[in-house]
Amino acid sequence: MASSRRLVGGLCLVVFGMFGFGFALVPLYQVFCDLTGLNGKTSNIVNAQAQSSQGVDLERIVTVEFVTYISKGMQWQLTPKVEQLKVNPGQMYEMEFIATNLSAKDQVGQAVPSVSPGQGANYLNKTECFCFNQQPLAAGETATLPLRFFVDTELPQDISTLTLSYTLYELPQPQQKG
Repeated sequence: MASSRRLVGGLCLVVFGMFGFGFALVPLYQVFCDLTGLNGKTSNIVNAQAQSSQGVDLERIVTVEFVTYISKGMQWQLTPKVEQLKVNPGQMYEMEFIATNLSAKDQVGQAVPSVSPGQGANYLNKTECFCFNQQPLAAGETATLPLRFFVDTELPQDISTLTLSYTLYELPQPQQKG
């Protein structure tokens, strides 16, 4: 009887441990991506003074492509105003995306960025991005979403094109009490 209780107690501990580990995976994955630079996560630099101290590399041109994806079932459009820009590393650039809620209900979206090639992600720095915040849009509403970025002058010479992609996800709406 005592061994059965011990077994059940041990199994309960394993279940609770697995449950807790499941919650810890997301922050652990974020830390792993930040440390390794994998998954195309870009650094978010709020202070552009770091960028301006490096100067602009007028001898080099890098192509930055913009791609968008909408998660399955979300009735939005997200379109870059331009599909690509030719940029000089070290110079600040601004561009815009157009988001439209095509559904008949108010929705909140969140864009998740990714950069390829993955080793270039550490060199594409966003100082202002719609992906930093949730984007609420009323049914049928259209909004212009800003992006300010620069490519670090330390970008390896063998990388001449960076692709910045955004996947837009619908966030659940809080339930109204009434």
